[in-house]
Amino acid sequence: QVHIVESGGGVVQPGGSLRLSCAASGIIFSIYTMGWYRQAPGKQRELVAAMSSGGDINYEDSVKGRFTISRDNAKNAVSLQMNSLKPEDTAVYYCQAHVCSTSTRCNNYWGQGTQVTVSS
Repeated sequence: QVHIVESGGGVVQPGGSLRLSCAASGIIFSIYTMGWYRQAPGKQRELVAAMSSGGDINYEDSVKGRFTISRDNAKNAVSLQMNSLKPEDTAVYYCQAHVCSTSTRCNNYWGQGTQVTVSS
């Protein structure tokens, strides 16, 4: 079994910063992509940023230049530094990891979600 634990989030004023962290634990053979998704009320869940084990990064257009994803493969961890936050960034943020417990058995795992609220 694999567990995804997130930390960070909270309430911040527009223009402020927050950092989200996530770590995977359990039976892990390898992790390919780790990333962050978000879901605002009444909207579909969307990809915010993702990073492959090889270092390839994908950002959602609206966060480019403001958010930075980083990863520590040795710790099975990923972080998201969020700067210049806007009210439209308000959402529940979820960490996702594509984890293989053996060389052939892989699944996507999700964290429980953490609330980010940007408001004055």
